[in-house]
Amino acid sequence: MSSSTELDELDKIAEEVRRCTLCPLWRSRTNTVPGEGNHRAEVMLIGEGPGEDEDLQGRPFVGRSGKLLTEALKEAGWSREDVFITNVVKCRPPDNREPTPEERSICSDRYLRKQIEAINPRLIILLGAVAVQTLLGIGSVTAVRGKAFEKHGRKYFCTYHPAAALYNPANKTTFFKDIQRAKELADSLKPFYKQRTLDEG
Repeated sequence: MSSSTELDELDKIAEEVRRCTLCPLWRSRTNTVPGEGNHRAEVMLIGEGPGEDEDLQGRPFVGRSGKLLTEALKEAGWSREDVFITNVVKCRPPDNREPTPEERSICSDRYLRKQIEAINPRLIILLGAVAVQTLLGIGSVTAVRGKAFEKHGRKYFCTYHPAAALYNPANKTTFFKDIQRAKELADSLKPFYKQRTLDEG
């Protein structure tokens, strides 16, 4: 798949997200937040869903959590331009509540998995419990934090959501170490070729 084809596919997905009315979240959103970053990224980061700042700007991780994530990426040797950042759900849940299983399922099945397929990253970093539950089916991020998993031929690395690191100094230190560990893991992996599908395995 060429770079222009990947760009076209991600733009197409983003446009589908902007028009989406498949779950109730569309009724309360200001903007959709499809994701942003390098369309040929070797690393993809997936969080829970947009917050208030993200909803207003239409961009992922631009509030306080986003600043912490950007800082952690920089310390590990990445910039936001090196990676692709998105969320399980693309619209802000009211009052920043956790997205329901139905909302997660609709958004991940219709949009997130297509984004993963279009980008085909070496490593997917899952930020927080909702991302871990949705992509890996594992109920607790605490049990798998700092660990790597392979599913359907893709490599995943689990850590806290940066919001958890904001409110707990111990989590912040761990989060920064995890992002550094994820960078080392990504550097050690061989590139994928554009042949796999998410349904393999």
